[in-house]
Amino acid sequence: MTDAVWQRPITELARRVAARTLSSTELVDAYLDRIARLDGDLKSFVCVSPAVRDAARAADAEIARTGPRGPLHGIPIAIKDNYTTADLPTRAGTSVDALTFPREDSHCVARLRAAGAVILGKLRMHEFAWGMVSPPTRNPWDLARVPGGSSGGSGAAVAARLCPAALGSDTGGSIRIPAALCGVVGLKPTFGRIGRSGIVPHSWSLDHAGPLTLTVADAALLLEALAGPDPGDPAAHAAPVAAVAAGLDRPIRGLRVAVIRDHFFDGLDGAVGAAVEAAIGFFAGQGCTVRDVAVPSLRYGLGAIYAIELASSAAYHDRSVAAGHTAGFAEDVRDLVEMGRLVTGPDYLRAEQVRALIMAEMAAILSEADVIVGPASPLTAWRTEEASVALAGRSESVLAASWRLTYPFNLTGLPAIALPCGFDGRGLPIGLQIAARPFGEAVMLRMAHQYERAHAWWRRVPPFAG
Repeated sequence: MTDAVWQRPITELARRVAARTLSSTELVDAYLDRIARLDGDLKSFVCVSPAVRDAARAADAEIARTGPRGPLHGIPIAIKDNYTTADLPTRAGTSVDALTFPREDSHCVARLRAAGAVILGKLRMHEFAWGMVSPPTRNPWDLARVPGGSSGGSGAAVAARLCPAALGSDTGGSIRIPAALCGVVGLKPTFGRIGRSGIVPHSWSLDHAGPLTLTVADAALLLEALAGPDPGDPAAHAAPVAAVAAGLDRPIRGLRVAVIRDHFFDGLDGAVGAAVEAAIGFFAGQGCTVRDVAVPSLRYGLGAIYAIELASSAAYHDRSVAAGHTAGFAEDVRDLVEMGRLVTGPDYLRAEQVRALIMAEMAAILSEADVIVGPASPLTAWRTEEASVALAGRSESVLAASWRLTYPFNLTGLPAIALPCGFDGRGLPIGLQIAARPFGEAVMLRMAHQYERAHAWWRRVPPFAG
């Protein structure tokens, strides 16, 4: 192994591992070396698996005997710290020792192991999947800035090429926000597409599991491996996902693009708006039809998701509150958990009614469109000490700003993907978001892949990690 394999996407690594021109052990060693050199400053990993090299050697031996099980065989993948694992501790970002989590593989980790993937380690997150900062992890494009949250460790580690892919979870944008701020691909599939048993809950009706990767094709491979029935998750869809990766190169001419102007383009950073408009122009140039639409009920959406998420989180943490464990939570998380106890039954009902209105309006749009295209975040990564930012001439908290363009697809359960669409004047990544109708991941991924293939922003490596 003489080249920098850590720069390569899984699609290429898988071919080389299958051809035995690259071993899983060599690949794991390359990432372990980068973690040792870079993660002291980045702080993306909670722990590295002490058994990772043994697992890689076992993968190499099996591939030599019988060939690869599939494209993930021998590929190292890192896991967000709210997915339980049999061989590594799970902390869900908390330092409260009295709270413990099962030592067993979550559904997604078990599926990765069944596909032959090698579990590299556990990644940092914002405590209990609240928040958009993921302390103490830093953004590899600028170590003075945040990586986003709550899957900030996953976004930072993939962007810095400390692993080729990672698992994240997404309740209001927690896969797509770190993907946008760190310049990688983040896929939130349809609600129920990927089973969630073994993931420490945040909000049962909003939580989604999904991958962060370098490329759209890699995200498609992870989706194929992770999707399917999960007996431990009543919301999980029974049927496995179709082979979406094979259809990524199909043309997109004639596909219909909806652009929601009344919410997704309010209060954008200028560089973000320009980059996303250029991406919309690309789709038009490829023969897609583009139509501006509106979702009037989104004016009430932020209040609705706050009520649902706050109440759900408070319900999960009810025993911790009673036992006094929340005193050990980070101040921002403790405040949010306690605020959830103030959401009344009527508040929750009204929030669900707003959710139903937004779902109906989105469904009407997608009855006449194949995808919705817009920005993934209204701003690029902010500095670690910033609590608010100025957008379009008004001050806004970074919490409210960072998830107002992603949460609609958690409320509706629609699939959505974030991918790089350029950089601002400070060299910080800008994220594009594409969503589709329920279980429409194939067309959504095809649109994202065609854009990515024409622009290849993913090939840029943060100077810190180069």
